[in-house]
Amino acid sequence: MIDHICNSVIADIRDRSKILTSILDFQPDFVFHLAAQPLVRRSYEIPSETFEVNAIGTANVLDGVRLLNKKCTVILVTTDKVYQNNEWVYPYREDDRLGGYDPYSASKACTELVINSYRSSFFNLKQYNKHLKAIAVGRAGNVIGGGDWSSDRLIPDIVRAFEAQCPVIVRNPYSVRPWQHVIEPVVAYLMLGCKLNEQPKEHGEAYNFGPYAADAMSVVDMLNLSIKSWGSGTFILDEQSDRPHEAGLLKLDISKAINVLGWKPKLTAEQAVKLTMEWYGEFFRNPTGLDKYTEYQIMNYLNA
Repeated sequence: MIDHICNSVIADIRDRSKILTSILDFQPDFVFHLAAQPLVRRSYEIPSETFEVNAIGTANVLDGVRLLNKKCTVILVTTDKVYQNNEWVYPYREDDRLGGYDPYSASKACTELVINSYRSSFFNLKQYNKHLKAIAVGRAGNVIGGGDWSSDRLIPDIVRAFEAQCPVIVRNPYSVRPWQHVIEPVVAYLMLGCKLNEQPKEHGEAYNFGPYAADAMSVVDMLNLSIKSWGSGTFILDEQSDRPHEAGLLKLDISKAINVLGWKPKLTAEQAVKLTMEWYGEFFRNPTGLDKYTEYQIMNYLNA
């Protein structure tokens, strides 16, 4: 779908030589770093690889940026799970303590330490006129939307079960997450990139991007909205008690992004789920037309 709009290089983010060569060859004005091992349950199976991909991979990207002899604006995407999760009711703010119970969350908290070290050591804002590099971090909530086929993720699991006319197996029905449609944080990253490029000394910080706190939903709520949008579907609860730990309650405070960047979410939780289910429905009906349908969804969002 993207071959006609960009040059694509497929590489392992841990391959430092390839990453450096790609960055130096391309000479980017902007870098948006989203490459990751993003799955919590998978991180229990491959913990060391998760740390390598997420923390060392980010260091490789920043090394490439460090070698550029030009202005470059960098947006690094981590996760809402970087926070030390105490299962508090109140939403987490950007200055709350970082931590991580599971390997994925811990790897992303480590990633932020890497970012802070590079910012202080090589991209210090006090010396911006010398190096011309500005770095900011986006911490997004749970992202849903068309095109995600990962294992052990709620929406892909729902879609696969619905299409097969099988019940969805639900692990943590009452876990609450800040779900958002993928277009929302993508627009936020672009806006942050523009602001950072225009005012590099003002916006080189971390920003939460997610829905309003009132739109955070439980897994059961997400399932019921998905069934409503799809038009059918059932689910059953998995009563297994020895599952790997996952946080039960997580909300984000997005007031900094609203007040400083002027960004705010457009979609309600129900609208986000509806857009997502419509994309997957189109996938099964007309897979060859997905590029046009994806563009259609994006333009509708931007014009709303």
